[in-house]
Amino acid sequence: MKIAILGAESTGKSQLAGELASALRSQGKTVSLVGEYLREWCDLHGRTPRAAEQALIACEQVRRVEAAAQTPTKTPTIYPIVIADTTALMTSVYSELLFNDTSLHEFAAAHQRGYDITLVTGLDLPWVADGVQRDGPHTREATDTLLRAALGRASLGYQVVYGTGAARLANALQAVGAAEAEKTTVFIANYAHGTRAIAIFPSEKPEKKALWAWPCEKCSDPDCEHRLFSQLLR
Repeated sequence: MKIAILGAESTGKSQLAGELASALRSQGKTVSLVGEYLREWCDLHGRTPRAAEQALIACEQVRRVEAAAQTPTKTPTIYPIVIADTTALMTSVYSELLFNDTSLHEFAAAHQRGYDITLVTGLDLPWVADGVQRDGPHTREATDTLLRAALGRASLGYQVVYGTGAARLANALQAVGAAEAEKTTVFIANYAHGTRAIAIFPSEKPEKKALWAWPCEKCSDPDCEHRLFSQLLR
């Protein structure tokens, strides 16, 4: 199972990814957490990437996620749950936002289709500075709007996660639990000498119903959306 955590800067993606990994491990599951390569790149170079460097960052993020997904656990036929702290789709969104470059959209969308669930972190957390990596609170709504538009163009469902502290994690776990239940398909095979139930985790996912998504991808109003999100949880 592959879980993507996307969102604008300073919306708690890395914290949620770490907490989600810990929570799933406490359930006895094997989890591989793939960090954000962009952060590593910025720390190494002391600056944010230029337009021509965006593709390299997107490709390396994809490579790391795919490597984690293909690493078997102690049981050779079982692979870990992979949590990606951002994906190539965020790189493509920032390329559009900062450089008006949409050349990575198709590549990033194709990779995003390989995830079983995409979580988008809401804008309800306060913005916090983080070295050279962050552009400022004024970019968050623009980034959020472009991200939702990219997901919409690719017909990719997503679940928005709101809340603080334990509530944010609980909402993410609820979404992941629903995705896990959908992924597990039970086939009933009839044989001459009886009926046997076989639990199968298909390599090709069946057609999925789109997860709940904010219907107004243009405004990304956190207050308005948060009210709707709260109503859906009741």
